[in-house]
Amino acid sequence: MSALMAKELELIEQFQDLNLVSKLTPSGVKLGMLNLTSNIFKEIKEGQKMDLELLDRLVLMNQGKGVYFRLGENDILMFCDQVCIPDVPELEKRILEEGHRMYQDLKKLFWWREMKKDIAEFVYACLVCQKSKIEHQKPSGLMQPFFVPKWKWDNISLDFV
Repeated sequence: MSALMAKELELIEQFQDLNLVSKLTPSGVKLGMLNLTSNIFKEIKEGQKMDLELLDRLVLMNQGKGVYFRLGENDILMFCDQVCIPDVPELEKRILEEGHRMYQDLKKLFWWREMKKDIAEFVYACLVCQKSKIEHQKPSGLMQPFFVPKWKWDNISLDFV
């Protein structure tokens, strides 16, 4: 019995190491939540310190001229409610690959220069996006006849030689 209790405590400690919220109850162990973390915001913050244009925006913001820019959580530069992504192609590509969503979804969370063009190029080169693109298109509807203009032959004279 003591070996089972020791094993139970060992398992609880392992769950705690995994950032699981665990609670020991008379009937067993309840797990409440799993926290997944990403270091992408840390990379964004570090990249913002190296991006000259974003640093200029930060200076303007501190002078009260950068109306739409602000510092968000963890001192990350924001454009409205979107995280400003530094000009680091590898970081932009990683966001595109992790998000793997279309422009409308990404623009709610992120902003960077020429974002729409970068997303269009990524989607164009992505086989998965090309396969799913057809599924998201609206049906064209019923076929409609082309308008054919009617000729007024009264005012036309045909001279044959």
